[in-house]
This record gives sequence, C-alpha cells and structure tokens, in this order.
Amino acid sequence: MRKLIVRAALVALLVAPAAATAQARQVIPDVVYGHKDGMALTFDVFQPAAPNGAGILYMVSGGWVSRWADPERAQAGYAPFLEAGFTVFAVRHGSSPRYHVADAVDDVTLANHYIHVHASEWGVDANRLGVTGGSAGGHLSLMLGNNGENGDRMAAVVAYYPPVDLRAWRGPSERFPALDFPEEDGERISPILQVSADDPPTLLIHGTADTTVPIAHSERAYAAFQAAGVETDYIIMEGAGHGFRGEQAEQASAARVKWFVDHLGAHGARGATGAH
Repeated sequence: MRKLIVRAALVALLVAPAAATAQARQVIPDVVYGHKDGMALTFDVFQPAAPNGAGILYMVSGGWVSRWADPERAQAGYAPFLEAGFTVFAVRHGSSPRYHVADAVDDVTLANHYIHVHASEWGVDANRLGVTGGSAGGHLSLMLGNNGENGDRMAAVVAYYPPVDLRAWRGPSERFPALDFPEEDGERISPILQVSADDPPTLLIHGTADTTVPIAHSERAYAAFQAAGVETDYIIMEGAGHGFRGEQAEQASAARVKWFVDHLGAHGARGATGAH
C-alpha cells in the first residue's frame, strides 16, 4: 500500500513530456462487437504511432452510462497510453436508465471476448491485454479481470476508485438508475465476491476524500487480492475526491501507465507469447 503526495519532480520523472499531445496513428471508430434491442454495441480503436504489441480496454463508463464522443477529440484522453505504445480500445456499453449494472457487465464481457478473438487484426497480442476505467468503469474493469475465462483473460487491471460490493447499493436511485437491478444479480456483479488466485495483477487507486465511492471499497478489494495471493498494489491519493485533479491526476496516470508497461510487456504478461 502506498500513499502518493504531490511532488512536481516525481511527476516530471514519471510522465513523458509528449504524453499530453500524443496522437493516434490511426483511429478506427464504431467497431460493432454485438447488438441488443436492435442497436449496435461499439468500441473505437486508437492505434499508436509506435505500437508495442499490447492493448488496453478502456471502460467508457460513469454511473454505468456510456457517452459517445468524437473519437478524434476523445483520443486526447488516451494520450499517455498511446505515447507508451499501447493500442486503446474505448469500449461502450448499454446505458442506464434503460439498462442496469448487470447489462453493462454482460456487454463489456462480450466486447472483451470480441477483442480477444480479433486482437491480431489490430496488431495486438491477445495475451497482452489490460483493462482500466474509473468509478463505474473501474468496477467493470475489476469484473473483467476477476471473471476472465480461458482465452479471454486480462493480463493486467488498473481501477480508479471502483465500487466493489453493489449488494448494499441496490435499489431505486435518482443519481444512478443502473443500481435498480434485480436482487439476484447482486452477487454476480460485485467483484469483491469474484476474487480468486488466478486473477491478473491489479492496481487500485483511490482518494481519501471520495464521498461517492468511499475508499473502504478499494481497501476491501486490496485485502481480498492479498488474501488470494494475487499480485496487487494500492495507491492512496491523500485528500483526493471522486476524480483526480492537477498533479494528482498526472501521478495517477503515470502509475497506471507504468503498471501496464510492467505487466503487459512481452515477458511480463501471464502466458504471453511475445509481441506481434
């Protein structure tokens, strides 16, 4: 467990100067990975200028709502990954209030399978895929990490301030309609209940002043990963709320990219066969 204190020098060392302006060599928008209720489920692909053969699934989700954004503009948010050579898959799911948390879990699980099967089409090794997101996106990242089946397993996970036990949150909610899910779904959509020894290396990053998703969620997850013998780390952002700002955002981003660099390398990913 680590606490990060804002130090400008540390940020300068960890964040490459070009990361803020890195552009994708190619953007492939609206790849269809499935359909539901007559609508397409899609993700965008951002290919870096100097690919390293690994990929990152980014969960586009806040409050279990996936909002579409112009890919040419959205790529700025993926610049640190692109600068490090990662191909980024920006995954969207069916959104609340029409769909609930379990629907989002099912959608991103389908996307994960599709990307694993087709990874080589984008020059990515299916054994070197990681997943990340924040809040609801962090929750979905943990679900993919904890529930990967043979052939669909993630090699690394980074979750920002994820809710990990949704059973107590179930019920009508004006702020988060996706939480009005059937009681029988509570266990299968709570990643704290899915932890096992074969889970991938997982990094948790959470702020001490988060009132939307209390830091106790990451504390519980970290303890569960440790008890199961999963490689894990837990970074505490002192005074940070639900969402990191300024230098703390840069520190969190640098730690996330480093985790993926360390664990998605040709020799770092579990079961990797090397970059294409």
